[in-house]
Amino acid sequence: MSGIIGKKVGMTSIFGADGKMLPCTVLETGPCVVTQVKTEDKEGYAAIQLAFGDRKEKNTPNALVGHFRRAGTTPKRKVVEFRGDSSNASLGDLVNVSIFEPGDSVDVVGISKGKGFQGVVKRHGFGGVGGQTHGQHNRLRAPGSLGASSFPSKVFKGMRMAGRTGGARVKVQNLEVIKVYADKNLLVVKGSVPGPKGSFVIVEK
Repeated sequence: MSGIIGKKVGMTSIFGADGKMLPCTVLETGPCVVTQVKTEDKEGYAAIQLAFGDRKEKNTPNALVGHFRRAGTTPKRKVVEFRGDSSNASLGDLVNVSIFEPGDSVDVVGISKGKGFQGVVKRHGFGGVGGQTHGQHNRLRAPGSLGASSFPSKVFKGMRMAGRTGGARVKVQNLEVIKVYADKNLLVVKGSVPGPKGSFVIVEK
């Protein structure tokens, strides 16, 4: 299995073998249920579909209720497909955190925190126009000139300006697995993970 679905619990710190304090993120990963097995012959590619997180049946579309029932499980909130060899998987199998070991490098995908409409200083790290002298009393966090005048008489696409920030799919790569608590389905990785507490994440090998 190349990955698993989880939920962000929060951050903590752990002392490493050298005595240094390591910032860590705790993830509740699994157990996930195999809800579909795709093969080269039928779908044209090999993949395994996993589901995680309980969901009320009354809040689940009928098509998904039947999909989960075929796998012999209750409705789930999050469904993710992982490409790779699917010959060893079958409907209803459980995948837990034991697929990882301390020292492994993993990639974590999540939805970053939404920050709404923000200016260029917060969104792109601009330094502002300058000091407060020479009458610049209200230009500290302004974007400055856009560089467009009579030519080219437009603003080029991709210009770094104010706008909506956050709420995007973010992947953090090569996070080290510090500890694995198989009995509690907890995975502790070094570093930060995108998203707020309680949000769904995808952990890939």
